[in-house]
Amino acid sequence: MTEHDIMRLIEMELSKHGVVMRLNVGSFKTFDGRVISGGLPPGTSDILFIGNGYVAFIEVKKPGGRISPEQLRFINKMCQLGHRAGVAYSVDDAMKILGG
Repeated sequence: MTEHDIMRLIEMELSKHGVVMRLNVGSFKTFDGRVISGGLPPGTSDILFIGNGYVAFIEVKKPGGRISPEQLRFINKMCQLGHRAGVAYSVDDAMKILGG
């Protein structure tokens, strides 16, 4: 199962419990060859979940996948600020993050 497959399963399950937003970060080339970076800061989690009275940030990885130092810093900062955040390798992992 790919990381994308896992993310879709997580998004479908989480949408039963609140609002799910896919957070994108990326770059693209313009017609004249310039590279433009857009989206959120590096390390931002893949999914923002908005529940009843709380938010959660979920970084999705396939089994064996590793998070980058930027992703770990983001997750730690969100937790320090009192939000729910973590890495999910499965739907069950994502649901545990929602549970606090």
